[in-house]
Amino acid sequence: MVDRGASALSLPDDWPAHPDPILALNRMGSFDWDLDSGLFHMDAQAHEVFDLRPDEYDGRPESLSVRVPTAEGHRLDALVAQAMKDGSENYGAYFRMRRRDGTLRWAHTQGYIRRDETGRPRRIIGILRDATQELGDVEARREQADLDEARRQQTNVVQLTTAALAHARTVDEVIDALKDTQGLTHLGATSVVMGLVEADRILLVAEGPDGSFVHGTRVTGVGEDYPMSEAVRTLSPRFIESPQEFAERYPVLWPHLAGLHVTSAAYLPLIAQAQPIGAIGLLYSDRYGFSPEDRNVLVALGSSIAQSLQRAMLYEQEMDLAESLQQALLPRTIPSVPGADVAVRYRAATIGGAFGRDIGGDWYDLIPLPGGRVGAVIGDVQGHDTHAAAVMGQLRIVLRAYAAEGHPPATVMARASAFLHELDTDRFATCLYAEADLTTGVVQVVRAGHLDPLLRHGDGKCRRIPVEGGLPLGLSAEFGRLAYPVGTIELDPGNTLLLCTDGLVEEPGADLDDGMRALTELVAAGPQDVRKLADRLIEAAEQRGGDDDVALLVLRRRAPDTPRIGGRVRQHVAPGDPEALTEARHMIRAAVRAWGDEDHADSIELVADELMTNALMHTEGSAIVTLRFLSGTDRRLRVEVEDTSSALPRRRDPGDCGVSGRGLRLVDTLADAWGVEARGSGKVVWAEFVMPHGRRPTTGDHA
Repeated sequence: MVDRGASALSLPDDWPAHPDPILALNRMGSFDWDLDSGLFHMDAQAHEVFDLRPDEYDGRPESLSVRVPTAEGHRLDALVAQAMKDGSENYGAYFRMRRRDGTLRWAHTQGYIRRDETGRPRRIIGILRDATQELGDVEARREQADLDEARRQQTNVVQLTTAALAHARTVDEVIDALKDTQGLTHLGATSVVMGLVEADRILLVAEGPDGSFVHGTRVTGVGEDYPMSEAVRTLSPRFIESPQEFAERYPVLWPHLAGLHVTSAAYLPLIAQAQPIGAIGLLYSDRYGFSPEDRNVLVALGSSIAQSLQRAMLYEQEMDLAESLQQALLPRTIPSVPGADVAVRYRAATIGGAFGRDIGGDWYDLIPLPGGRVGAVIGDVQGHDTHAAAVMGQLRIVLRAYAAEGHPPATVMARASAFLHELDTDRFATCLYAEADLTTGVVQVVRAGHLDPLLRHGDGKCRRIPVEGGLPLGLSAEFGRLAYPVGTIELDPGNTLLLCTDGLVEEPGADLDDGMRALTELVAAGPQDVRKLADRLIEAAEQRGGDDDVALLVLRRRAPDTPRIGGRVRQHVAPGDPEALTEARHMIRAAVRAWGDEDHADSIELVADELMTNALMHTEGSAIVTLRFLSGTDRRLRVEVEDTSSALPRRRDPGDCGVSGRGLRLVDTLADAWGVEARGSGKVVWAEFVMPHGRRPTTGDHA
């Protein structure tokens, strides 16, 4: 009720007015309210309406708050104040009051405003009566309907807010769900502040709308005299039902809230596993007080927010650990590669839009190999979790070890697949391994269920290079299909090789081939610099979003600065594999041309083919063909074919009509020299060719 305050003015001679006996007979009480002194006199029947004994009432209107709910009292105050302001002579209103036993009943009041000659209100004389029976069943039904609707709205608030928070995976997403306009509408608040507990401090992490926080409260102590600190300290909510109460309980904070027009506030501790993790404050500018139902709803909301916040904090901790793990498993630095420019990039998967990041099993690697060669690896372990990252780290290490031991690309991939199959895991991995000889430009590629590489030429044209592949790592070992075909790519100076995982290509609902074409166009239009190109591709992936991580390796072959002498290329050829023979011929022709003896390329290729064919036909097992440049006074190219048989080749006379037996005669005719050398339990058949004078090869020594 309005408190006009006590006054030293004397009371009117006729104060208080004497009740009419007729009023008492009709169970109506009367009151006389002197506005100058603030005294509010009630007769015996009025005391009965309020269910107050005379000794329980001191004549001041604020004492009636024990019977009149706060919200009702503010409504009546506003009604009376408006009547006095607009010059009205009387007013009337129904209001609810709480009896001694806690039950709510309806009452009706009607007042007559007496003014002085200047029009100033000086006194209000009125009546009070119990109106519960008057309103009857209609009002009761309406009240019950209002209560049911209020409960429904309160339940809806909890459901809507809980639903919004259910999608929040990070602390920022929890904050955004509470700060946005819809969230404030659900909560019924005009401003929201939230703080997180750190040691004995509370760090303010959110305020909405922006600019509504109080200066100096970004960091406060748990023991300080602030409502949020008190809620955290006591683990109990703090409900502030009026501006006066706010000013009295928190005099340090209240002056800073004047511009926000706060009429009430609720500060809720955010408790998880019996420990405070923060607090949230809801400030209102259009309500006074909180009913029991309001308090229950807000406490329930606080619990929901606390659970969402704890889940988000645990998720972020897990993601920080996972990202640290993944970064530790990826190469910390990429070695400098003579003759090439290299760029690598990794982008974590995006979960739930553009907010969260998730760990995956994608990886890249660059492996320096003997003789100036380099191995480039791109791979993707199935899954997006710490287990996928752990498998990725182990697989990367063993694949690197197999390559560094000098095994041919197909063997590297087969052994890596066998290793993954032997691990105690149900994961498989796709992988592409490219071994590049940057002196010759010959790149041998092995693909295990992975995307084909892209090749961009110096003029900017880009194309997809189809490479015959095998099963993913782990699966090929499980099904006994460890023989991986080897493809060959010629990487000329100025050309760029691009390896990537499917996160750079795939989009939900889109065809993979369409994605590869789009990537090819993007690479063709991209900058020549490999680092800028890699950045451009990752930016495109960021803009597109997607729920898969991305690994990318870009290698551009540079033209040699100065001519260099020496070189070696090698390839494994399995029996019964015509593709391997074709790839070996391709490799030899490319190397010979790179070494500056294009005129003899056909002869050298023919001799190498005869030696490989003899090894495969007349021995058991596979062969290894090696082409090397021997520096010296006469500079020679040497072809070597190694097998595991100790049986020496024999030169035979095929006769005029014979087909077999002409191979070694051909070698003898075309080569400047040839011979046989023992090699362990097997042998090496070799042939040498003298390079023309005046021509210098432009490769580095790989021997």
